[in-house]
Amino acid sequence: MTELVRTAKELREAAPGAQRAVVMTMGALHEGHAALIRAARKRVGPGGAVIVTVFVNPLQFGPGEDLDRYPRTLDADVELAAEAGASVVFAPSVDEVYPGGAPQLRLAAGPMGEGYEGASRPGHFDGMLTVVAKMLHLTAPDVTFFGEKDGQQLALVRRMVKDLNFPVEVVGVPTVREPDGLALSSRNRFLSAEDRTRALALSQMLFAGHAARKSGPAAVMAAARAVLADHPDLSVDYLALIDPSDFTEVDREDHRGEALLAVAAKVGSTRLIDNVRIFFQP
Repeated sequence: MTELVRTAKELREAAPGAQRAVVMTMGALHEGHAALIRAARKRVGPGGAVIVTVFVNPLQFGPGEDLDRYPRTLDADVELAAEAGASVVFAPSVDEVYPGGAPQLRLAAGPMGEGYEGASRPGHFDGMLTVVAKMLHLTAPDVTFFGEKDGQQLALVRRMVKDLNFPVEVVGVPTVREPDGLALSSRNRFLSAEDRTRALALSQMLFAGHAARKSGPAAVMAAARAVLADHPDLSVDYLALIDPSDFTEVDREDHRGEALLAVAAKVGSTRLIDNVRIFFQP
């Protein structure tokens, strides 16, 4: 049975196992989170421990963002986590995670966190990395799992683990989508029926770009922008082809290897992000 714990002390006494995996969330769990938990359970096996953290981190929300609006559905989260294979759900209070109040010492995302999501949400990645570092200390996992939909977040966590010598492996799990292509997100519940239909343009841009990959980076961007041109009502923050190693825009003439075609847009009052991975042959 999956155990719900609220404190670091309870967590230390829970979830013994030969290997420990952690899936960090802000709650409002959906099938995308379930895919992360199942991947974690598969990795550590029946004798390992899978810890799911549920914590709405105030450091990740800037002025005017939806901290108070963010859905809290702990009972449903525990049920989904249990069905997916979690051993423990760790749902601490803000005081438990930040016992001294808002932390005066925080991690800085650096240049990799300044563009794209970092430009649209100043301070977001500093708050994200600070809480991820704290959760890694508290849960002490061998391996941690993050969704590929949050591509910049995944890249920054990997860089933090490398730069600060965290003894943990970071595994990315492919984005889970609805049958019509919409990427699963806890924020999708805020979309009206009309806005949900409009939101499909985001994945359509990405799929169009991916289909043009054999013709090179410039063709990928042209195909994605052609879809965007058909949806002038979308408020797009960015549509870019990015090198995931440092989160800078790729050379559209000479880039070879992996890239992320990423988009962020506000649909109605809800901001959504999505990306696809593209590999350009040498």
